[in-house]
Amino acid sequence: MPQLIVVTRNGEERSINGEAGLSVMEVLRDGGVDDILALCGGNCSCATCHVHVDPEFAAKLPKMSEDENDLLDSTSDRTEYSRLSCQVVFTDALDGLKVTVAEED
Repeated sequence: MPQLIVVTRNGEERSINGEAGLSVMEVLRDGGVDDILALCGGNCSCATCHVHVDPEFAAKLPKMSEDENDLLDSTSDRTEYSRLSCQVVFTDALDGLKVTVAEED
């Protein structure tokens, strides 16, 4: 089972076993990361699952959609490594992916 590494808003780094095929948001939620609200339930209609992806993995992720890009534009903590975790499918190829939960807007 691939592992996801998350840095929470309080700086705690945790490793979570995640099921391939789930979104990163679902892995975080199922792993007990309370910093991710995911108010829209993964429908790409809010930005409450905003994370910063480790630069080492950024090129391995699928290109973001226009909707995701527009939603990230509405956040105050956007960087070049920002993604909505609901839009990133967690796969075996992403074993060791590290994400940092973005600041709350």
